[in-house]
Amino acid sequence: MTPPSTSTFVTPTTSLLSLSRTELLGLAPQFGQPAYRGGQLFAWLYGKGVRSYDGMTDLPKTFRAALAERFTLAPLTLEHRSQASDGTIKCLFSIASGRKVEAVLIPDFDEEGDPRRLTVCVSSQVGCAMACSFCATGQMGFSENLSAGEIFDQVWELNKIAEAEYGRRITNIVYMGMGEPMLNYDQVLRSIEGLTHEEGMGLSARRITVSTVGLAKRIKQLADDETRFNLAVSLHAPVDAKRSEIMPVNRSERTDLSALKEAIQYYTRKTGRQVTYEYCMFQGFNDSEADARELVHVTRWAPSKVNLIMYNPVEALAFRRTSETQLNKFIRVLVAGHATVTVRRSRGQDIDAACGQLALRADQMTPAAA
Repeated sequence: MTPPSTSTFVTPTTSLLSLSRTELLGLAPQFGQPAYRGGQLFAWLYGKGVRSYDGMTDLPKTFRAALAERFTLAPLTLEHRSQASDGTIKCLFSIASGRKVEAVLIPDFDEEGDPRRLTVCVSSQVGCAMACSFCATGQMGFSENLSAGEIFDQVWELNKIAEAEYGRRITNIVYMGMGEPMLNYDQVLRSIEGLTHEEGMGLSARRITVSTVGLAKRIKQLADDETRFNLAVSLHAPVDAKRSEIMPVNRSERTDLSALKEAIQYYTRKTGRQVTYEYCMFQGFNDSEADARELVHVTRWAPSKVNLIMYNPVEALAFRRTSETQLNKFIRVLVAGHATVTVRRSRGQDIDAACGQLALRADQMTPAAA
């Protein structure tokens, strides 16, 4: 067996879980193995969730030993699990660096009390650099990008919990946890490959939604890369002045509403798919009927729908949830403007698992994360 001919994949700290399937196929020949061994490796990692080289029994021992010398293969460690009164389950995981990240399993029950939908909300980063003023994660700052495997493993672990608690697999995945997915673009797409490939978890891309604050360049790249998952844009205000007040990303002409409009039109034209606008309702800030009329204009940029979110207040932040009365007035304006509207109620409020609440307490931090 000959060693790899280049150093591309052999730094001691490289995680095998950060490589795409194509890279794994190309890796095997560098170790004197046929390319199909890379496919077997992918299947072990993403189809069977194996996180030890010893468990990959159909790979030659010499190949496994060489991989172990050159690549880390650190699984997530479940540190804490809490369950809300509505059935929502939040998990705290340790990653390879010692830092911690949170993910949430959200059940949606039918009238008989059976779960008709089981959604996993995953994190793509530890912390977030976007600093949105209403989001607890945004107040943490950015610490680290997660590898594709660390993102995938959140889904894998919560799927095991779903099967144990509810007797069925998860149905949906949303990249709406900690971090801005488009700032970890390559690893996010590689994690989705593991989730959707027939040799991975085999989930439908139509059941996956990636949410972004609206990085215009990356939205266009999603279209150019012919991605098949759903796109959600965290809008939260329909005019530049208000959006810039709560979302620093909007303060640049490269990522303001004008740039976002151009990117969304490019995306929908090229993909033929609609986008979803996520809109947290903040009392007295963005919930007036005038705001709703401005939002109608945004919905006319391209095929879209609006997901109104009943915000759950974060301690130490000034934002409050809008009233039901004001919500209904807001919806009436949108409907009159022929916008498609849904309302998302906050889930897991009693365990701080609701929208915008994922952030680590001081006693969950480690020296590496400080």
